[in-house]
Amino acid sequence: MHRLGNDIIDLNLAKTQSNWERKGFLEKQFTEQEQEIILNSTNSFLQVWLFWSMKEAAYKCYTQEFPKRFFNPKKIICSIDSEDRNTVTIYARKFHITYSLNKNYIHTIAFTDDEKKLFSNSFFIGENEHQTLKTYKQLLCNFDTNVQLKKNQIGVPFLYQKGKKLPVSISTSHHGNYGAFAFSHL
Repeated sequence: MHRLGNDIIDLNLAKTQSNWERKGFLEKQFTEQEQEIILNSTNSFLQVWLFWSMKEAAYKCYTQEFPKRFFNPKKIICSIDSEDRNTVTIYARKFHITYSLNKNYIHTIAFTDDEKKLFSNSFFIGENEHQTLKTYKQLLCNFDTNVQLKKNQIGVPFLYQKGKKLPVSISTSHHGNYGAFAFSHL
Protein backbone atom coordinates (compact mmCIF):
# COMPACT_ATOMS: atom_id res chain seq x y z
CA MET A 1 0.00 0.00 0.00
CA HIS A 2 1.11 3.53 -0.80
CA ARG A 3 2.11 5.33 2.42
CA LEU A 4 2.56 9.01 3.15
CA GLY A 5 3.07 11.46 5.98
CA ASN A 6 2.95 15.23 6.13
CA ASP A 7 4.04 18.03 8.40
CA ILE A 8 3.47 21.76 8.56
CA ILE A 9 5.57 24.36 10.37
CA ASP A 10 4.16 27.80 11.20
CA LEU A 11 7.33 29.86 10.62
CA ASN A 12 6.17 32.83 12.70
CA LEU A 13 5.50 30.56 15.67
CA ALA A 14 8.83 28.78 15.18
CA LYS A 15 10.59 32.17 15.32
CA THR A 16 9.01 33.06 18.65
CA GLN A 17 8.82 29.69 20.43
CA SER A 18 12.02 27.91 19.51
CA ASN A 19 15.62 28.95 19.70
CA TRP A 20 17.36 26.57 17.31
CA GLU A 21 20.63 28.43 17.94
CA ARG A 22 20.77 27.44 21.61
CA LYS A 23 23.69 25.29 22.70
CA GLY A 24 23.23 21.61 21.87
CA PHE A 25 20.02 21.90 19.81
CA LEU A 26 21.55 21.13 16.41
CA GLU A 27 23.75 18.37 17.83
CA LYS A 28 20.73 16.57 19.38
CA GLN A 29 18.42 16.83 16.37
CA PHE A 30 20.59 16.63 13.26
CA THR A 31 23.40 14.51 11.83
CA GLU A 32 26.81 16.08 11.24
CA GLN A 33 26.08 16.38 7.51
CA GLU A 34 22.70 18.04 8.20
CA GLN A 35 24.36 20.45 10.65
CA GLU A 36 26.93 21.36 8.02
CA ILE A 37 24.20 22.10 5.46
CA ILE A 38 22.30 24.19 8.03
CA LEU A 39 25.33 26.23 9.06
CA ASN A 40 26.38 26.84 5.44
CA SER A 41 22.89 27.75 4.26
CA THR A 42 22.02 31.29 3.20
CA ASN A 43 18.99 31.01 5.52
CA SER A 44 19.87 28.67 8.38
CA PHE A 45 16.52 29.26 10.11
CA LEU A 46 14.56 27.98 7.10
CA GLN A 47 16.96 25.06 6.61
CA VAL A 48 16.52 23.95 10.24
CA TRP A 49 12.74 23.93 9.92
CA LEU A 50 12.75 22.34 6.48
CA PHE A 51 14.87 19.45 7.81
CA TRP A 52 12.68 19.21 10.92
CA SER A 53 9.54 19.10 8.77
CA MET A 54 11.10 16.46 6.48
CA LYS A 55 11.93 14.31 9.52
CA GLU A 56 8.41 14.68 10.97
CA ALA A 57 6.69 13.84 7.67
CA ALA A 58 8.89 10.78 7.12
CA TYR A 59 8.36 9.65 10.73
CA LYS A 60 4.57 9.78 10.20
CA CYS A 61 4.97 7.74 7.03
CA TYR A 62 7.22 5.22 8.78
CA THR A 63 4.83 4.72 11.71
CA GLN A 64 2.03 3.79 9.32
CA GLU A 65 4.07 0.77 8.31
CA PHE A 66 5.79 0.13 11.65
CA PRO A 67 3.33 1.30 14.35
CA LYS A 68 5.72 1.96 17.19
CA ARG A 69 6.69 5.35 18.56
CA PHE A 70 10.34 6.30 18.90
CA PHE A 71 12.24 9.55 19.29
CA ASN A 72 15.67 9.58 17.74
CA PRO A 73 15.88 12.45 15.22
CA LYS A 74 19.50 11.62 14.33
CA LYS A 75 18.34 8.21 13.02
CA ILE A 76 16.04 10.09 10.62
CA ILE A 77 18.48 11.22 7.94
CA CYS A 78 17.69 13.97 5.44
CA SER A 79 19.35 14.06 2.03
CA ILE A 80 19.09 16.80 -0.54
CA ASP A 81 19.99 15.20 -3.84
CA SER A 82 19.01 18.23 -5.92
CA GLU A 83 16.63 21.14 -5.61
CA ASP A 84 13.62 18.98 -6.42
CA ARG A 85 14.85 15.58 -5.17
CA ASN A 86 14.95 15.11 -1.43
CA THR A 87 14.84 11.91 0.59
CA VAL A 88 14.70 10.86 4.21
CA THR A 89 16.00 7.52 5.44
CA ILE A 90 14.82 5.82 8.63
CA TYR A 91 16.49 2.49 9.46
CA ALA A 92 17.27 1.79 5.77
CA ARG A 93 13.69 2.67 4.71
CA LYS A 94 13.81 5.52 2.15
CA PHE A 95 11.05 8.11 1.71
CA HIS A 96 10.69 10.65 -1.08
CA ILE A 97 10.05 14.23 -0.02
CA THR A 98 8.20 17.10 -1.59
CA TYR A 99 7.54 20.44 0.07
CA SER A 100 6.08 23.87 -0.42
CA LEU A 101 7.48 26.91 1.30
CA ASN A 102 6.13 30.42 1.61
CA LYS A 103 6.62 33.31 4.05
CA ASN A 104 4.14 31.76 6.51
CA TYR A 105 4.80 28.03 6.57
CA ILE A 106 6.59 24.96 5.29
CA HIS A 107 4.37 22.04 4.24
CA THR A 108 6.22 18.77 3.67
CA ILE A 109 5.00 15.42 2.36
CA ALA A 110 6.90 12.14 2.63
CA PHE A 111 5.78 9.23 0.49
CA THR A 112 6.83 5.76 -0.57
CA ASP A 113 5.51 5.57 -4.13
CA ASP A 114 4.41 7.67 -7.07
CA GLU A 115 3.84 11.32 -6.17
CA LYS A 116 1.07 11.55 -8.79
CA LYS A 117 -1.21 9.54 -6.49
CA LEU A 118 -1.09 12.22 -3.81
CA PHE A 119 -3.57 14.93 -2.95
CA SER A 120 -2.75 17.52 -0.32
CA ASN A 121 -3.93 20.83 1.01
CA SER A 122 -2.66 23.30 3.57
CA PHE A 123 -4.88 25.90 5.17
CA PHE A 124 -5.07 28.72 7.68
CA ILE A 125 -6.57 27.70 11.01
CA GLY A 126 -6.33 30.90 13.01
CA GLU A 127 -8.91 31.05 15.74
CA ASN A 128 -11.77 29.84 13.56
CA GLU A 129 -12.43 26.25 14.61
CA HIS A 130 -15.50 26.20 12.35
CA GLN A 131 -13.26 26.80 9.29
CA THR A 132 -10.96 23.96 10.36
CA LEU A 133 -13.89 21.54 10.68
CA LYS A 134 -15.21 22.69 7.30
CA THR A 135 -11.82 22.01 5.70
CA TYR A 136 -11.69 18.48 7.14
CA LYS A 137 -15.23 17.85 5.94
CA GLN A 138 -14.10 18.92 2.46
CA LEU A 139 -11.28 16.38 2.77
CA LEU A 140 -13.76 13.62 3.57
CA CYS A 141 -15.96 14.68 0.63
CA ASN A 142 -13.23 13.28 -1.64
CA PHE A 143 -14.48 9.86 -0.58
CA ASP A 144 -17.83 8.10 -0.59
CA THR A 145 -20.41 8.89 2.07
CA ASN A 146 -20.08 7.78 5.68
CA VAL A 147 -16.29 7.97 5.77
CA GLN A 148 -14.76 8.56 9.20
CA LEU A 149 -11.28 9.53 10.28
CA LYS A 150 -10.04 7.45 13.25
CA LYS A 151 -6.64 7.27 14.88
CA ASN A 152 -4.93 4.16 16.23
CA GLN A 153 -3.34 3.84 19.70
CA ILE A 154 -0.25 5.85 18.69
CA GLY A 155 -2.21 8.56 16.85
CA VAL A 156 -1.81 7.40 13.23
CA PRO A 157 -4.96 8.37 11.29
CA PHE A 158 -6.89 5.98 9.05
CA LEU A 159 -10.10 6.31 7.07
CA TYR A 160 -12.98 3.92 7.72
CA GLN A 161 -16.23 3.31 5.90
CA LYS A 162 -18.95 1.18 7.44
CA GLY A 163 -16.45 -0.06 10.03
CA LYS A 164 -13.91 -1.21 7.42
CA LYS A 165 -10.50 0.45 7.06
CA LEU A 166 -10.05 1.91 3.57
CA PRO A 167 -6.85 1.17 1.57
CA VAL A 168 -5.87 4.84 1.65
CA SER A 169 -2.93 6.47 3.36
CA ILE A 170 -3.81 9.72 5.11
CA SER A 171 -1.84 12.18 7.21
CA THR A 172 -2.93 15.26 9.12
CA SER A 173 -0.82 17.99 10.68
CA HIS A 174 -1.16 21.31 12.45
CA HIS A 175 1.18 23.85 13.96
CA GLY A 176 0.28 27.33 15.15
CA ASN A 177 -2.08 28.99 12.69
CA TYR A 178 -1.81 26.34 9.96
CA GLY A 179 -3.10 22.88 9.27
CA ALA A 180 -2.52 20.42 6.45
CA PHE A 181 -3.58 17.05 5.20
CA ALA A 182 -2.44 14.66 2.53
CA PHE A 183 -3.84 11.40 1.25
CA SER A 184 -3.26 8.91 -1.49
CA HIS A 185 -5.91 8.21 -4.09
CA LEU A 186 -7.71 4.88 -4.10
